[in-house]
Amino acid sequence: MTVRARGSQNEMPQGLTIALSKGKLLGPVLHLLKQAGYYSPGLSAESRKLVFACSSKDATFLIVRPTDVPTYVEHGAADVGVVGKDVLLEQDSDVYEPLDLKVGACRISVAALQGQASPDRWSSKIRVATKYPNVTERYFNQRGVPVEIVKLYGSIELAPIVGLADRIVDLVETGSTLKAHDLAEVEVITYSTARLIVNRASLKLKHEPLTALIEQLRAAVAGGAARPTSST
Repeated sequence: MTVRARGSQNEMPQGLTIALSKGKLLGPVLHLLKQAGYYSPGLSAESRKLVFACSSKDATFLIVRPTDVPTYVEHGAADVGVVGKDVLLEQDSDVYEPLDLKVGACRISVAALQGQASPDRWSSKIRVATKYPNVTERYFNQRGVPVEIVKLYGSIELAPIVGLADRIVDLVETGSTLKAHDLAEVEVITYSTARLIVNRASLKLKHEPLTALIEQLRAAVAGGAARPTSST
């Protein structure tokens, strides 16, 4: 099966291509989609394949990195996708966001070593390690705090311990990982849940199937088909 970005807008619309985030969101989102009538027997959180045909609807599932979902949707390689609000805030992609799926609840927070967590210390330039440089810069600029951003891709909690940064900005679920590294939340920047996003051209070219998907998912969310789960 070949999946390609949309070419001429004169092409006949075909089945929906749905980009899903691999990782923690995948399980709850698959359950929600199944309740809405969209499923593939071979697709699960443990699957290694990246492309799956939907057996119940004219649709194809793509399994991609969370940070890539908005790119697939914005550029038309996928008509619709599911991704955390944290990713959308960081990337500021040009996509339509019609629905909060209310799973994958977490928050983007500022954290520091225990005993150094008071915002009163933000009187001079601070160094912040994060994988959310845009969210972080906006947050501190709005508060008039000079900030130096250190972009990291993993092990953010190590930065204050080894002296790489004064603070971190990271995604937090239960806070247990922070506590395990003797870190404490200073302030919550924003809350995040999984969001349904749609390519703007697809909304016109495939209006009927996309509207049906949105409404069926809306009904599933309202009926409590899936709930946020936390594992860390």
